[in-house]
Amino acid sequence: MNKKYIVKEKRDFDKIIKNGKKVKNYNFIVFYNKNNEQFNKYGITVPKKVGKAHIRNKLKRRVRAILRNYKKSYENNYNCIIIIRNSCLDLTFQELSNSLERLLNEIK
Repeated sequence: MNKKYIVKEKRDFDKIIKNGKKVKNYNFIVFYNKNNEQFNKYGITVPKKVGKAHIRNKLKRRVRAILRNYKKSYENNYNCIIIIRNSCLDLTFQELSNSLERLLNEIK
């Protein structure tokens, strides 16, 4: 993912989580709010209780790949923070993709 599509700053994460709206399912929580740009920006976070570092990194890589494919079919101007839940450990890539895309489509 290109740097301009990433939310990195802690204050941006905090602002989106505090002031944004929320959609969730069993696998993900997505906080979002409007931005003034022509594209979506995403921040991905995984709590430490999900697993060790290599497991958390694997989940983040998978979510970034899903977002890369999803971005081709849908664009608007939201900042999104995606929190990955513990239940994602047992899912295949396709199940992860379906779950996250369903949530992102609710934002439309």
